[in-house]
Amino acid sequence: QVQLVESGGGLVQAGGSLRLSCVASRNIFRLNTMAWYRQAPGKQRELVASIMTGGSTNYADSVKGRFTISRDNAKNSIYLQMNSLKSEDTAVYYCNKRPAFEYDYWGQGTQVTVSS
Repeated sequence: QVQLVESGGGLVQAGGSLRLSCVASRNIFRLNTMAWYRQAPGKQRELVASIMTGGSTNYADSVKGRFTISRDNAKNSIYLQMNSLKSEDTAVYYCNKRPAFEYDYWGQGTQVTVSS
């Protein structure tokens, strides 16, 4: 069974922080690079950060130095610590393997809204 469940979003003021969590089914999580994606209104989904099974990470230029991705292999979970949030970070955030395509299974996402 495929499962991706994101949580932790909310409304925060600019400069604030949020921590997102994602629980994935083992068949997605195991052996895969996992990632956080986001989709802002009227825009395409974009890659935010990714983490390999061994822990190597990669970030979009727009979030480098502000966001930190981590994973807990024992819990089939990944996390995204978001600091110094900006209004342009407002989006629905999704987790999935990397690469992931629009025809893949996607969870419901979690809404992050940053007020300026």
